[in-house]
Amino acid sequence: MRNSNKQHILLRYLFVIGMILVFAGFIVYNMFKTSVVHAKAWNDKADSLLTRETVLNPERGRILSDNGSVLSANLNYYTARIDWRVEGFDKREFTKQLDALCDSLEAFMPQKKTADEWKKDLQAQFEARKSSVYPLFRGLTHSQFVRLKSFPFLNLPKNKNGFYSDPTVKRVKPFGSMASRSIGNVGEVKGREGQHGISGLEMALDSLLYGVPGVKRRIQLTNRIVDWESTPAVPGYDITTTINVQLQDIVENELYKVCCETEAVWGTCVLMEVETGEIKAISNLEWSDKLQDYYEGRNNAVLGYEPGSVMKPISMMVALEDGIVSDINAPIPTGSLWIYGGREIRDPHGGAALSPRQIIEMSSNIGMSKIIVKKYGSNPGGFRERLEQMGFFEPFNTGIGGEQEPSIARLGHTTADRVALTRMAYGYTTLIPPMHTLAIYNAIANDGKYVRPHLVKKLTRPGSKVDSIVPITYIRQQVCSPENAEKLRIMMHDVVWGSHGTARSWVQDEHVEIAGKTGTAYTVRSDGTYSEEKRLAFCGFFPYKAPKYSCVVLMLRANRGAAASSGLVLRNIAAKMYARGLLGANDNFDNSATPKRDVKSNTPYEQQPVLYSNANTNRVNGIKHFIGARQVKMFNLPSSGTGHGVPNVCGMSVRDAVCTLEKLGLNVRFKGLGRVVGQSLPTGSSFNKGAIITLTLAT
Repeated sequence: MRNSNKQHILLRYLFVIGMILVFAGFIVYNMFKTSVVHAKAWNDKADSLLTRETVLNPERGRILSDNGSVLSANLNYYTARIDWRVEGFDKREFTKQLDALCDSLEAFMPQKKTADEWKKDLQAQFEARKSSVYPLFRGLTHSQFVRLKSFPFLNLPKNKNGFYSDPTVKRVKPFGSMASRSIGNVGEVKGREGQHGISGLEMALDSLLYGVPGVKRRIQLTNRIVDWESTPAVPGYDITTTINVQLQDIVENELYKVCCETEAVWGTCVLMEVETGEIKAISNLEWSDKLQDYYEGRNNAVLGYEPGSVMKPISMMVALEDGIVSDINAPIPTGSLWIYGGREIRDPHGGAALSPRQIIEMSSNIGMSKIIVKKYGSNPGGFRERLEQMGFFEPFNTGIGGEQEPSIARLGHTTADRVALTRMAYGYTTLIPPMHTLAIYNAIANDGKYVRPHLVKKLTRPGSKVDSIVPITYIRQQVCSPENAEKLRIMMHDVVWGSHGTARSWVQDEHVEIAGKTGTAYTVRSDGTYSEEKRLAFCGFFPYKAPKYSCVVLMLRANRGAAASSGLVLRNIAAKMYARGLLGANDNFDNSATPKRDVKSNTPYEQQPVLYSNANTNRVNGIKHFIGARQVKMFNLPSSGTGHGVPNVCGMSVRDAVCTLEKLGLNVRFKGLGRVVGQSLPTGSSFNKGAIITLTLAT
């Protein structure tokens, strides 16, 4: 029996040994096949892996405001995780410091979990260990991750707590939607490595922002294979734009307010510095039925639209330069109906005879048409050629993606062409981007110097001490003579301050003298006919005596006229800039000859009575008002104080603080950068509307 068992055991040993020998033989065979038979193939594959070069994407450059504030940049975000199965995980320390860790996690993000919930969750995860990795937080900034690493237990070495992070790079805009469309976005581009600009400045300046790709390959070290940079990547340029964050904030807020009040489909506004052509602010708002609010939409500032009567000063510039008009006070027979080429031109603003000043002031279609036809009626195409000579069609290359050039047809000598010429003279049968209209108005404000609008101020390569400054350039050194520019400024001043000016009731301001021109154009249906839907424009400059800024506003389907919608936006921007001390001294403003204004309504006394109301016409809250009579307008009733005193804004962001105080009627000024740490008027103190409050900011 004992011998039988011994034999069975020996047989089993022999079987096991045999299997081991077979397995060993299989290994030896494969080693031989790999190292001898197929040695060349494996060596070639190893060489290909170690010598293969891959693209090393460079660090994308930042987009900055005019004072260096970051508008768009790459930032690292972190997902914080715990690996429970790390070999040296210190169970004792985890149990000992768990309560303190959970208290810290609750304080870190109170909205996520309480300390008890953290403790229950972490204990369950630790005991079950169903997954080797447990995510604590996602999307942490660098500072948040550094703070998290200082918490109890998480501050131990990685091999004792299993705590680590997965970094990801995201392109972010610290100011959110501010000038978002003009700044643009990045994304994947077919056939190209890495992230590239797909809209706005990100796209237009992608070659500069992206940098120069490097090359990396894998090399064999003693104990491992690593990536080796054979050619380092060169970071992209940091691009300093002309955008001023403070002015951008004003423009966006004022455009938003009037869009809400007038229920506009969309609105666009561009603010430019007269002398330099720097675009200081640009905003494009569109109504979203889904969001029930306005959002930063497509960049209508660089897309072509029929401009309406804002074209008239441009046509008048041609007339002055060509000598068609010399004396701007000499009357021209106009009337309210003129038949030319078999087509009627009706003029609701017309009179028996109007001077060129009055033609612009009252926006006479007939008057403007007759002036242009006087020279170009026999050669309709000559009008476009004249604009071409003036540089009107030259691309601006502002840096804004999707920029279009003006479109004006090349006319022949037919009757239809002559009729089309009359319509071109007052802003129809043309497609002109608001940016081009603004550039010409800016030239008028700039004594005829046709400066090129631009968004880029300078380029800086990270680590370099030399900046590449983008110089001021001119489309034409003089698009018109200084004398004719002055005549045009007088005409546009009449539009706002004249007794019959089309913008007199809405654009006049007691602190800032504004000049400009209104414009209304009906939209074209797909069949070529005009609908009742209107685009409403105002383009102008301020302060009148020494223009510093030019501005254009265009809105679609607002429920008011051009002056009461687009003109009101420009007036509010100018008034807000004055209140914040951004226009400097304006002692040259002599308003003694202008109609005295009712401070409640900003309407001259000779106008008919105005209906005052505290009602809010904001589209978002759904309250709608139908205003039928022309003289009936909605305003907020003024008051001398609030009855609640000055609020405490310390700790707020400057944007929130300014909005809070300006709603109460205070004029806000501030110094420094960062959040509010002090205010000149004490909390709870009484004040009068228009009082100045200075905020102290600190980072």
